[in-house]
Amino acid sequence: MDAITMRHVLGHFGSGVTVITGLTTAGPVGFTCQSFFSLSLDPALVTFAPSRTSTSWPGIRPLASFAINILADHQTAHSTGFSRSGTDKFSGVDWRPSNFGAPVLAEALAHLDCRFWAEYDGGDHTIVAAEVMDFQVNDERAPLLFYKGAYASVGSILPHAEPVAPTAVQ
Repeated sequence: MDAITMRHVLGHFGSGVTVITGLTTAGPVGFTCQSFFSLSLDPALVTFAPSRTSTSWPGIRPLASFAINILADHQTAHSTGFSRSGTDKFSGVDWRPSNFGAPVLAEALAHLDCRFWAEYDGGDHTIVAAEVMDFQVNDERAPLLFYKGAYASVGSILPHAEPVAPTAVQ
């Protein structure tokens, strides 16, 4: 099995896009991460998987809290900008501190205030479990998606989709 074929196959699983952020003594840091999912409701846990070569995660890991910003469909520039190494990723980015002090990106679809819970070996990535301490959601936006190696929105993948009304179970 080669990595290019595996990437192609896994690209058929659409995912949301997040930016993990923290506030260090040197200033805000962050990175783009699409490997994110809910793990547990009790306790409230989520997971994400930074690359082992990430230069941002080692700065965020020891912090008392960090934020997981779930990007909205108009935030492709944030996804691209926070994926680059060696740049000031927060230059020109509107953000505010969360209730726990972590950078929250303006107009994000949602954010979760988290603290480190556990870490596991994940091959060329690290699997991080994080405890959710607080969250906020913006119901007025749609998610930014990554599908088949490109950014997408719900409307671009399902252009003829119509809202489905909940039905009563009989």
